[in-house]
Amino acid sequence: MIEKKFSLKHSIALAMVLLFIIIASINPLEFESYLLHQAGTIIMLVVLIITMRKIGISFFSFFLYLTFLFIHIIGAHYLYSYVPYNQWLLDLFAFDLNQSMGWSRNMYDRLVHFAYGVLLYPFFYRCFQVWIPSAKPFTLFLLVLQFVMASSMIYELLEWGLSIGLSPEDAENYNGQQGDMWDAHKDMFLATIGALLMGIGYYYQMSNTHAKTPT
Repeated sequence: MIEKKFSLKHSIALAMVLLFIIIASINPLEFESYLLHQAGTIIMLVVLIITMRKIGISFFSFFLYLTFLFIHIIGAHYLYSYVPYNQWLLDLFAFDLNQSMGWSRNMYDRLVHFAYGVLLYPFFYRCFQVWIPSAKPFTLFLLVLQFVMASSMIYELLEWGLSIGLSPEDAENYNGQQGDMWDAHKDMFLATIGALLMGIGYYYQMSNTHAKTPT
């Protein structure tokens, strides 16, 4: 159901995100890099609020959007490259994910890019649905997929541009390349795969809804 007004559930969800930002702001690993990342969080929150008031979105899209921000905020606190997800798994379940997967680097940044494609797909779909009301589900699927690919590329270019003005250490702390020369390419690929997987399921759901709508 499309909603334009904030209800109690929206307010609680937003309050949890704001509380999480406050908690994450306590002793981050590197404060300047943390602020750069959190600037993106604030911008995304503003975009979410404006979009909901202007065109309306479902609570499902709203919830997934905020879930992505939760994942991003954790990454911002630990500078992405140092999120101790493997240690958390070892402490909770005695399971070494990195060893099991044969990973030699911290993969949290890969998760965030994959989540970008998966969790923000419904939000982007709604935006294109309003902007191009005559578009059929498959057209919207392609538009969202291309937007995720293009926005991922733009993000990597912006990240590169910011890094040029930083010292080598600060640049590494901010972009979390971890010595992988193909880092940007893999990030963009994972965002695309995430959008593709979510898009396929979303396409079939919307196709059925579109077919049942009287013309």
